Parts: sequence; C-alpha cells; structure tokens
Amino acid sequence: METFRFAIMGAGNIAGKFCEAARMAGCEVAAVASKSAERAGKWAAENGVSGSYGDYERMLEKEKPDCVYIATTPDSHYELTMLCLDHGVPVLCEKAAFLNSAQAQEVFSRSEKEGIFVMEALWSRFLPAVKQAREWIRQEYAGKPSFAQIDIGFLAPPDAGNRYRNPLLGGGAAYDITVYVYEIARFLLGEEDSLTASAVWGPTGVDVTDHVVLHFPEMCASLTASFDAALEEKAVIYGDRGRIVLPHPHYASEAFFYPQDGGEGISFRDTETKNGFIYEIQETVSCIRAGRGESRVVPHSLTLSCAKLFDRILETKPV
Repeated sequence: METFRFAIMGAGNIAGKFCEAARMAGCEVAAVASKSAERAGKWAAENGVSGSYGDYERMLEKEKPDCVYIATTPDSHYELTMLCLDHGVPVLCEKAAFLNSAQAQEVFSRSEKEGIFVMEALWSRFLPAVKQAREWIRQEYAGKPSFAQIDIGFLAPPDAGNRYRNPLLGGGAAYDITVYVYEIARFLLGEEDSLTASAVWGPTGVDVTDHVVLHFPEMCASLTASFDAALEEKAVIYGDRGRIVLPHPHYASEAFFYPQDGGEGISFRDTETKNGFIYEIQETVSCIRAGRGESRVVPHSLTLSCAKLFDRILETKPV
C-alpha cells in the first residue's frame, strides 16, 4: 500500500504537532501552505517537509495530497475546506471546524453528495482516558448518571489582537473551548434532548465565558468554558453509586472512579500515548482508504449540532 500523503494548510505550532504524529502513524507530510511563503518555507525547513507554498490552491494543484489538515484560525476553515472540496481532496479540519450551522450544513451536504471525506479534528474523542471514562459510564460503575459537570477555562492573553479575542480571526470561547466541552459531553453522555445557552461578551466583541446546560430525560449536564476564569478543569459524572472524574478532559491522560461508599476507587493512567493526534490521523486514513465520507467517532451530525450551539450563543450577543 502506498504511503498516505498529507498536506497542511497553516504553519503554526499545532501543525508541527500534527506533522510529528503523522510520521508516527506511517504517513508522509508532503507540503505546507500559508498566506506567507516565507512563513511556510521557515516552517517546512524546521519540520523536515520538502514542499512549501505561499498559496493554498497552488499547493493543492501541485501536490494532489490524499488529505489536507487545516490548521489555520477558525475564520478561514469554511473557505479552505470548500477549496479542498473544489479539488476533490479530503479534509481533516481543526476545531472548531465552522463558525455557524450554515457553513457546516453547506460543507457536509457537498461532502456527502460528492463522497469526499470531511472530519473535524476533535482529538479528545480518541484519547484512551476519555474512552475509558465512557466505558465506565456505559457499564454504570457510578450507577445511572444523575448529573454531569464539565469545565474548561483559563486566563487568555488580554491584548485585543490575539487569536483568542480577535473576532477577525474567529476568536471567542465558543470556537476555542466550548467546542470541547460540548463534543466531549456528547461522547460521554449521548445526544441531549434540548439545551440552553448563555454567554458573557468581552470588549472586543467575542464571547469570553459560555455556560451551556444539556437536558436529558433523567439528568442534565452543566458545561462551562471561559477565557477569563482559571477553572478547575475537569469532567465529573455523578451517579448514585459514585462519580467518574476526568481531569483536563480536552487532553486527558487520567480517569478516576470514586465509589459513593468510600471504598477503594479505580484509576486509569495512559502511559502509552506519545502524541494524541495520532488517533485522529489513523481514523482519517482508515476512513479515506475505506471510501467513507465521514467518521463514526466525529460524524458530520456532531459537528453540525455543535455549530447550531454556536448559533445559539451568537444569538445572546448584545446588539
């Protein structure tokens, strides 16, 4: 079987981590493109990649990769994904894949019509610790879930121009953090019946704190994401027999079960994973080689539901 060839759009730090994982998975990173040819060339030299381009479309035309990993800021994800589809090239797009449900719906309708693979790169859903927590929930270690809380928050740089707070770069807690808490919650608990959402809006015009409540038939889940609060980052699922805890759920390496009766708990520690991006890369390669247009782990429907949540959050923005 021929070596699977990725190309990368965006020459930042996250692209370097992806490049390392792709090689660990036995893939080649053939080229990188950026709006700046100089930046692309510098990144390529630092990461041992032979091809570099200052034009995204030219890279697609010259390299004809098996898949493109989009590692730019969220403001350009829709445009670059559509460009890849114009050239018949599958896409693995960094989270948040799209800014709203209209963008997501258009991309996925085209992907499904033309049979071209597209997946949001939500690496957390593949991590062994997160998968272990879900297995404990399914086996009702803590009993039937009655409440869940997932919090991720940190103090983002305060300057208005950085990617967290700049609306022109797709800034905002929703696209950077809420995407994690929501899509991890869905992985652990399944699809909600309904949800409510609220947000605090910062001076640059982006949301800096989001609070989402997911409603299920017999429980609810409270999700918080913030740029302005250093939260105790964890996911906790409560039941009548105990609780399951995932510290730092978006990059979890540990999971714990604590029984309600105070007995001995269970711990899981992932000592094998060297670069967590490898799992989403393996999924992407497997799906494309099997001729599938979407992943079962991060399906189109999940990313579309999250984009609809973004719509709801945007509706709370003061006029």
